Amino acid sequence: MRRRGVRTGLAALTGAALLASCGLTSGSPLVDDVKPGSIGRGEPLKGAHLVITSKNFSENIILGEMIGLAFKAAGASVLDRTNITGSIGAREAVKSGQADAMYEYTGTAWITYLGHTEPIKDPHKQWQAVRDEDLKHGLTWLPPSTLDNTYSLAISQRNNAKYHLKTLSDVAALAKKDPKAVTLCVENEFASRQDGLPGMTKAYGMDIPSSRIQKMDAGIVYTQVNKSGSCLLGEVYTTDGRIKSMNLTVMEDDKGFFPNYNAAPSVYSKAIKKYPAIAGLLNPISAKLTTAVAQELNAKVDVDGQDPHDVAKDWLIKEGFIKKG
Repeated sequence: MRRRGVRTGLAALTGAALLASCGLTSGSPLVDDVKPGSIGRGEPLKGAHLVITSKNFSENIILGEMIGLAFKAAGASVLDRTNITGSIGAREAVKSGQADAMYEYTGTAWITYLGHTEPIKDPHKQWQAVRDEDLKHGLTWLPPSTLDNTYSLAISQRNNAKYHLKTLSDVAALAKKDPKAVTLCVENEFASRQDGLPGMTKAYGMDIPSSRIQKMDAGIVYTQVNKSGSCLLGEVYTTDGRIKSMNLTVMEDDKGFFPNYNAAPSVYSKAIKKYPAIAGLLNPISAKLTTAVAQELNAKVDVDGQDPHDVAKDWLIKEGFIKKG
């Protein structure tokens, strides 16, 4: 699975095994000719040798490349080890010092890494709790973005012309009023996770028979919801670029069931202690990252076929954070 699969099912693997299997000894130097824009003035990282990493899906690769380019513009020599298979593999790289920084998600850390079962609904308090607990693991979390890569359900404009659904509570009401109207397309993992379909249907009182639920690959869900009559609604990730390209309407999680998955830089504590300028480089970038921005950037990769590195670089230049050399 491209996105959610990295959030569960990996805890049984040891960090050492994952590091060995992920090939973290490899990597490519960033050779971009970039210079400071609004960040990196005075090249505060000149002489530093830093390593970036990311998980292996488009959004996280883009975010990892942003970190690398920011470091490069600030004068550092940067080794690119993005696109690591699995959340835990990428996390262990930073935790062990084999990499210095990545963008991580608060909900993933709180539930998958730190072992909590109940999310904290306030996104800032969720980040604070993760930040405080992860310090003992040698990780420093910088302030989060409002970019929230979480679950929801979506419907096509064509189908919603009939039902006018806006919230998950609306979906529950429709399922009760007209049980045959609601069909769902979801991926296998979402169908079994407590922070997925079982928990969502319980929280919203949705009574949807298994015969009205189809399980399929995540990418197919979008196509089926957009073009097929067999899926009224489908599971989506709120930052996915296909939402905008297909003009899908995303249901508001009006009861706040789903955890917050806000993206924030997770940095090897020894690295930021040695190079405190890292915070000043990444904080302005995070402040500009929203769910809407992520949708736009992800679409450039997943819909238009652009390279994640180029997408990250173009956005940083457009926003004035860095300049071409």
